[in-house]
Amino acid sequence: MYSFKNDYAEGAHPNILHKLIEANFNQQAGYGEDAYSLEAKEILKQKIGNPQASIYFLSGGTQTNLIVIASLLRIHEAVISAKTGHIYANETGAIEATGHRVITVETADGKLKVADIAQVLKDYSLRPHVVKPKMVYISNSTEIGTIYQKAELVELSAYCKSKDLYLFMDGARLGHALTAANNDLTLADLSALTDAFYIGGTKNGALLGEAVIFNRPEIAPEFDYALKQRGALLAKGRLLGIQFLELFKDDLYFSLATHANQMAMKIAKVVKEKGYAMLTDSTTNQIFPILPNEVIEHLNQQYEFYVWKQIDIEHSAVRIITSWATDEAKVDEFISDLKRF
Repeated sequence: MYSFKNDYAEGAHPNILHKLIEANFNQQAGYGEDAYSLEAKEILKQKIGNPQASIYFLSGGTQTNLIVIASLLRIHEAVISAKTGHIYANETGAIEATGHRVITVETADGKLKVADIAQVLKDYSLRPHVVKPKMVYISNSTEIGTIYQKAELVELSAYCKSKDLYLFMDGARLGHALTAANNDLTLADLSALTDAFYIGGTKNGALLGEAVIFNRPEIAPEFDYALKQRGALLAKGRLLGIQFLELFKDDLYFSLATHANQMAMKIAKVVKEKGYAMLTDSTTNQIFPILPNEVIEHLNQQYEFYVWKQIDIEHSAVRIITSWATDEAKVDEFISDLKRF
């Protein structure tokens, strides 16, 4: 049984494991003040073109979303998200548990638009009887595999600035977005156009870890307190620093994401050649083919993947995810089995 269920089924890229072993007995300062973490942060600042940025390493995406949102918002403030957004759909109410409402918007492609935000601001304008929208949360790539184009992000950024809203980008699969064939954004663009974003390592070759970046340090001058209070400040911060150092010193991060995208697009090409439709127009490592249920049942005998959504009595959309370590031979086998129908 080969898994296309997620992009974190494997452990970590060998470069990371080797570096962790090599550095194992080197004594270092704790809590992210080790030499590896400091070097990794300097490399990231160069990549984003923002030497003034504040960077912190956290263990996972839900933890990162929770702490960033809870630390930036005041007690009566809320965050706007697409209904498919991870903070609403897949984090067990983590944001609401901190006392902040997630205001959701129905979207066809998982992406928020200015008109969506404007409508929320209109709907939540009865001060002080409703929560105050203060943050816009977006994901790139989105939870359904789509990506933001630069023009879209420029428009969102300008509108958020005009309305005094934070713009926060979830980058759990940022590598896959930035290496998609139709992408026109760079890390430097993200630094210029968002207030904060994070670079996901967990889903792109790291054992674990996300690098959250505050592009304007003044919005989170005491984020270290929030990290400690929420149990996210690792004594052995080197474990995260080493991983991001290995991922970015030679752009391994982007090579791994490119591989994942290429494997997904290889499958997508055959799906379309067979005449099957796609639920979303994804160009990243998550694809959502709409297949006859009998085909799904056949494929499930040898491959794991999620049945995402029932389309009608005879068809369902499935989610197929490829990773930095996906075996191309297994992709070819999957394609061969799919072609039998």
